[in-house]
Amino acid sequence: MKIVVGLGNPGSTYLGTRHNVGFDVVDILASGPGGGKFQRKFEADVAAGLEGLEKVLYLKPLTFMNLSGRCVRQALDFYQVSPADVLVLCDDVNLPLGQLRIRPGGSAGGHNGLKDIEKQLGTQEYARLRLGVSGPGRSDLADYVLSRFKPSERDVVNDMNLRAAQAVACWMREGVAAAMNRFNAPEKEPKPKKPKPPAPPKDHKKQEPEATDAFAPRSTDEPTN
Repeated sequence: MKIVVGLGNPGSTYLGTRHNVGFDVVDILASGPGGGKFQRKFEADVAAGLEGLEKVLYLKPLTFMNLSGRCVRQALDFYQVSPADVLVLCDDVNLPLGQLRIRPGGSAGGHNGLKDIEKQLGTQEYARLRLGVSGPGRSDLADYVLSRFKPSERDVVNDMNLRAAQAVACWMREGVAAAMNRFNAPEKEPKPKKPKPPAPPKDHKKQEPEATDAFAPRSTDEPTN
């Protein structure tokens, strides 16, 4: 069995916000051919489905973002599932809008939902798919992630969510490496550093300018008038 967790905040107040893109992708997956209806369980909205012959559980925690790990822990204990068979979907303000990044593990990177899941599971070794919502600029981070997307951003977000659903299906069928190769945005290459000019030697002295023809001493060998 695989468990796919979409992170977000419950309630109509948070529908369509940047922090809720994980919920949005799970809704797409659960509404597909292999999905099922959501029911209340493990302090979450839970839908069971199939991806090929693989059973999958879709979760949307209802504990608010900072306590997301509680329902994940309950589901793993109930079904005896390893963290290696869990994929968490969340927003990422460090990725440009529309970009995806899937990883087999790693740090929470400042995301409170991932922090609580790590705390509850006692490990960082679970896959996560980050969805780029762009950064807040000068805005307050909390206000920014709880804001809704602008109308001009909606097409990019809708496309990102559909690609994220495809990435989840790829992860279930072929594993995290295949999903990374197919859906991750290319890493930015660091700009090459310009070499510094060599410093002059410490005993370097200014050379006296060479005399030009106009100031050169007259040779005694030259004929005189």
